[in-house]
Amino acid sequence: MIKLEKDLWRELKGIKSKISWTRLENRSLLGTPDLLGYNNFGKFFTVELKLTLVNKVRFSPHQISFHVKHNLNTFILVACDPDPQLVRLYPGARILELVDLGLKLEPLACGLEPCVGWFESLGA
Repeated sequence: MIKLEKDLWRELKGIKSKISWTRLENRSLLGTPDLLGYNNFGKFFTVELKLTLVNKVRFSPHQISFHVKHNLNTFILVACDPDPQLVRLYPGARILELVDLGLKLEPLACGLEPCVGWFESLGA
């Protein structure tokens, strides 16, 4: 069961894939996403991990600013606890819509494995 963002990270890295993951722990550059990924097509991308119990997804102003400024190959992975099957992937470029619409916004992919498959196909 996914209760914390670190649980989502554990589930994500537990999926067998061809992605090289780096967890970013950055307290000096506020808003920096949680993960840096690199796939077999030589594409780097970032992933912000989020967990919600409701339809809304909460972001700090720094996180919003990061995704508005860096709108290419940035993503937001949202787990809707208590159902881990409701993991959804959104492009960072749509963060303002995600703030406004919450989980009503159409995701790029649903389910953790399809989301990982989406990352693997970047640049194909």
